Amino acid sequence: MITVLRPGVSKEKVVSLVDWFENQGLKVHLSEGEYQTIIGLIGDTSKIDADMIEVLDIVECVKRISEPYKKANRKFHPEDSIIDVGGVKVGGGNFSIMAGPCSIESEEQILEVAKAVKDAGANILRGGAFKPRTSPYDFQGMRDEGLRLLLKAKEVTGLPIVTEIMNAEHLPLFDDVDLIQVGARNMQNFELLKELGKTNKPILLKRGLANTLKEWLMSAEYIMAGGNENVILCERGIRTYETYTRNTLDLSAVAALRELTHLPVIVDPSHATGIARMVEPMALAATAVGADGLMIEVHNNPEKALCDGAQSLTPDVFAKVVAKVEKIRDVL
Repeated sequence: MITVLRPGVSKEKVVSLVDWFENQGLKVHLSEGEYQTIIGLIGDTSKIDADMIEVLDIVECVKRISEPYKKANRKFHPEDSIIDVGGVKVGGGNFSIMAGPCSIESEEQILEVAKAVKDAGANILRGGAFKPRTSPYDFQGMRDEGLRLLLKAKEVTGLPIVTEIMNAEHLPLFDDVDLIQVGARNMQNFELLKELGKTNKPILLKRGLANTLKEWLMSAEYIMAGGNENVILCERGIRTYETYTRNTLDLSAVAALRELTHLPVIVDPSHATGIARMVEPMALAATAVGADGLMIEVHNNPEKALCDGAQSLTPDVFAKVVAKVEKIRDVL
């Protein structure tokens, strides 16, 4: 249930109404916009008399919400959320480009790529230290050492960093990571999501391989219900019957999420297609459809990459893609 207040209501009256709701055993989510204040109620609201609330002189209207996700719901929070990632704002008209190698392989590699993507216009550096792989025989990442090298690249370039977490036990290692990524395979790892909800770190939540938008938003709700409302969603393609591309990029999800949630939505065309030459058109399409940013894999030598070289752009190609993305944004 949400209670929309009339413009100009005093802070004292808002606090009084919030206290009354809390005394009824409900959790309260207060959203104070520039022109409107909304009180979102979470819990059993069946005993609340909506008509009684609506006749209060400070109340404009009362609406019951049927969706199970509350904190992530745009009805609870009409204005776009803006997430601060190490000084870089994501959402609310702010466009972010996250770029870097799928996997950190050496100090020379990550530093070279980090400098190149920054020069090209990326404002967040990505790099995998812990790598979930389908085969147990594939390269699993440099783990702790990879994180150390990523932090060194952050120090050298000044770029905030994003990297994937696979286990809640690794959280202490992520103290200096600006944006913690939850990969597609862990989207419904609810114990991990609950632990991330206890942190104050921004979380990048990728869509699962075969998950609906509702399931995706419910995973975001797990994090937000724990107290951490700094969530960014990432569409990275879903599994369909098509086998030509690695996944099927669902750009309609970006438009749909604009209606359903206030959380920022970015797109990963690298994992979505799995083919380097298709990254550019999908990045441009994602920008045109209204994404809040892109996540693109860049490697200084894709042919010799230890992970996902086929979908990685060279720094030169990446720079050209960024320039075209900026032209699309200028048109919009």
